[in-house]
Amino acid sequence: MEDPKKEVSLPDNAFRPLKEGEEYEPLMKPKLQYREVTPWSVVWGLLMAIVFSAATAYLGLKVGQVFEAAIPITIIAVGVSGATHRKDPLGENVIIQSIGACSGMIVAGAIFTLPALYILQHKYPELTVNFFQVFLSSLLGGILGILFLIPFRKFFVKDMHGKYPFPEATASTQVLISGERSGSQAKPLLVAGIVGGLYDFAVAAFGAWNENFTSRCCEWGSVVADKAKLIFSVNTSAALLGMGYIVGLKYAAIICFGSVAVWWIIVPGIALVFPDMTIVEATKDAAAITASQASPEQLFGYAKSIGIGGIAMAGIIGVIKSWGVIKSAFSLVGKIFKGKSDEEHVERTQRDLSMKIIAIGSLITIIVTALFFYFDVMGGSLLFTIVGILIVAIIAFLFTTVAANAIAIVGSNPVSGMTLMTLILSSIIMVVVGLKGTGGMVAALIMGGVVCTALSSAGAFITDLKIGYWLGATPKKQETFKFLGILVSAATVGGVIMILNKAYGFTPDNSDVMAAPQARAMAAVIEPLMSGQGAPWLLYGIGAVISIILTCCGVSALAFALGMFIPLQLNLPLIVGGLVNWYVNSRSTDVALNQRRNEKATLLASGFIAGGALMGVVSAGMQFGGLNFANAAYLDAPISQIVSLIAYIALIVYLIKASLKA
Repeated sequence: MEDPKKEVSLPDNAFRPLKEGEEYEPLMKPKLQYREVTPWSVVWGLLMAIVFSAATAYLGLKVGQVFEAAIPITIIAVGVSGATHRKDPLGENVIIQSIGACSGMIVAGAIFTLPALYILQHKYPELTVNFFQVFLSSLLGGILGILFLIPFRKFFVKDMHGKYPFPEATASTQVLISGERSGSQAKPLLVAGIVGGLYDFAVAAFGAWNENFTSRCCEWGSVVADKAKLIFSVNTSAALLGMGYIVGLKYAAIICFGSVAVWWIIVPGIALVFPDMTIVEATKDAAAITASQASPEQLFGYAKSIGIGGIAMAGIIGVIKSWGVIKSAFSLVGKIFKGKSDEEHVERTQRDLSMKIIAIGSLITIIVTALFFYFDVMGGSLLFTIVGILIVAIIAFLFTTVAANAIAIVGSNPVSGMTLMTLILSSIIMVVVGLKGTGGMVAALIMGGVVCTALSSAGAFITDLKIGYWLGATPKKQETFKFLGILVSAATVGGVIMILNKAYGFTPDNSDVMAAPQARAMAAVIEPLMSGQGAPWLLYGIGAVISIILTCCGVSALAFALGMFIPLQLNLPLIVGGLVNWYVNSRSTDVALNQRRNEKATLLASGFIAGGALMGVVSAGMQFGGLNFANAAYLDAPISQIVSLIAYIALIVYLIKASLKA
């Protein structure tokens, strides 16, 4: 058996541009063959895809943020291979990570759009939703995203060597390399997963304390909320604390500032300046509510349209910034198809699926999508089907490079903003050709689901391919088995969405339990466009202007806009986690020590996220089965919030102290 502490590291030219005539040589040599696709790697990869699809779907629907599953999956792969003493597991671990990472990419595509069908169904009972629609839109979108990206693999991962930082790929690669030396990194992740899982399970299943701590827990806080429309609220879950740490102080602060701007400036400002403005329209069961009568939460429901406008404009800005890459896409594809195939002479580490397979696969996928639209979504209308498939194919292809570019540079994909823009464009076009009402809502959202999943898949897959490039995996094997991971993840996500809808529901008055912020944004955009009502274009415009100003100032418009749209209690924990990140990384003047502490804290935070999210799925399953041990009277009492704050402080202290022991 090889020495588990052998020195393994990437070449010194891995992260910098190559000099003239210089070549990059990965750890797994191009001329040698390695174990990559084996029953071990495929089974573990599919298991990770199932588990993390369920976990990320739950967390994403609850808080609107999909955590990156690639790093926890990588750590688990390294830990399991180390525990079982597998020989030379690097190639297998790359495949496990690649298949398992299908979870995050499919989840992001599905939950940002498809729950909107359930949200709208509450208001329009005639609107039908079934598992088949959710599953197929996720599956077909995922396949399209992968097929559209493969021709650009060489450009992003090889030709642009050292020019893109690839933050997520860098982190995962370093974990895989460390696994060649030692598998011990899996231990703190496991411990933190148990701590975070039990912590969140105690709340979700047993109601041990309130999920949120708010200023309403005391009398003066209630008075301020009612009179001044000011409220403080923070979710005390372990998963959100961990997410805040990984996001870091910079982006957490931007998101939080967006939230503060709406909740503490715009919301009270509306009540003060426009007290008689109607916030909630009258219904047959209730009278209209004016700004002076509305609660802060109701005012936010009105004002968050500013966030929708900001998200959409941030997506447009992303397209504009990446226009050069989009324009080159057409010429690159043209060159590929004009050139003669010489694949048998291509070295192993640069061998992709053949262009013939990609072309035929893309055509078949588009045809299957068109048939799905014709027989199910478009009600047998050939005109609607042709228009719909053209919208999906063109936008998915154009934005594929945008998604990949975003991931390569900053590690985050503005997929929700681009999807919102797609939905607005799709809705306007479909109304013009005659499709409106509930049928139009379903069509637009299914189309949006396909596009959103395609963009999410393309963006995430470039990370996997970069990891493979650095380590010397075979791209063709990564690409081939990615489709299997997509199939399993799409089925899992479809099931989880339906279970969560049965257990909790996505009703308008249930946003605190199942926030699903992106899906609610999609529903809010689609409904007025398809029902002939006036959309709040003024608020959209204000949000768009804010995004433009922020971009000009060098601030992430997407992060700020998301903060404006997501409820306050789900954003404040991010700044708490970000502050913990700053504290852990600034306690010592020893740079190496700070780095070790950060690595330890990142593992603990990943454990909080994974454990909390997984137990959230378990508790949802319990509720689905009728098992709920929470005491409603206790949770409504202020004491439950006090206990919540005490437990939260204890969790923060644990995270800090455990991290500083590195």
